[in-house]
Amino acid sequence: MTTDELTTTITGLYRSLGDRPAFDAHLHPEVTIWESDADGLLCGLTALDDLRDRRAARAAGSSPVAVAPEDLRAEAWGDTGLVRYVLRARYDGARPDECFRVTDVLRREGNAWRIVHHHAEAVR
Repeated sequence: MTTDELTTTITGLYRSLGDRPAFDAHLHPEVTIWESDADGLLCGLTALDDLRDRRAARAAGSSPVAVAPEDLRAEAWGDTGLVRYVLRARYDGARPDECFRVTDVLRREGNAWRIVHHHAEAVR
């Protein structure tokens, strides 16, 4: 059951993409983040918002039509969870898909799992 909860958390995260409050509800406020297009470790939602804003300025009309996790593998140890997956960003055909190898560390808070660390690496 716990691994199902973890994968449901991750799929729900990406279903809410584009709705920052809904997306951020899956994240711990002090989340740490490694991203391929960030210069260093991001700490907290304010740093994530800065990265999102920079990405939006660069994207200018080339947003993916869908973003979804694939090949999810989850494990849990008590109130700590780990999910590994490939994140695929699909475009309208004018641009090839982008894929990222992702590892998320989650912590159970009450009845919900929240991401405390996110590591994404672009696959070339």
